Amino acid sequence: MSADIKPELIGSEVWSAPRFPNSLVGNIARELADDIVAGHLRPGHDLNSVELARRFDTSRTPVREALLLLEKEGLVEIELHRRPRVKRWSWTEICELYQVRSTLAGLVAELIVKNAPDRDLETLEIYFRSQVEACEQRDVEAYFRAMITVRETEARICGNSQLLALLEQLGLRVLQLRYFSVSTPEAMQEATADYARILLAYHERDGELAVALSRSVVLRALERIKRLGWKDAE
Repeated sequence: MSADIKPELIGSEVWSAPRFPNSLVGNIARELADDIVAGHLRPGHDLNSVELARRFDTSRTPVREALLLLEKEGLVEIELHRRPRVKRWSWTEICELYQVRSTLAGLVAELIVKNAPDRDLETLEIYFRSQVEACEQRDVEAYFRAMITVRETEARICGNSQLLALLEQLGLRVLQLRYFSVSTPEAMQEATADYARILLAYHERDGELAVALSRSVVLRALERIKRLGWKDAE
């Protein structure tokens, strides 16, 4: 199965899942999601529908609908008799999520070694070069786009549609943490070196090594989140 993302699309869209509807509500949700993932809206930040309606030059109704979409994707908390706010993460939740991600990443790596033809590995190389270039330029946003493109391509070329669906279900809720984990030049350099080793294991068709590296890379990202000072967990 070949990758279905074309090289020229690298960096054109950070979030591929979910694709919000092409409507006013969808556009509001997408812009707020961008702000949350990039850390412009921090966990626990109140989302005032009146202020947001003014920002987007609309009524409160589409804003409320957009916030409901974001709640569904795990980016926003909406509680009875409280103003909506950006989701707060407990450290236990973050650790549990990254344990799941590490296991899924290992399975993706195992299947890529078994199933992916050389042309798909070459596609990964192309995308990874954009990641390396962004790292060299210290461009966090471009780096993150390229990194997400690489990882989404891995999920598509591993040859297991059910695994792809599971990864897509994690959706936007993990992107805020992933962005934070590569938000400094040093973090980008570490993540780039880690992925270079995974690519080499893919090319050498070393499944055991690829699995071990893929799992450890996710857990190293968890360590970076802690080291970089994630302070918004409950």
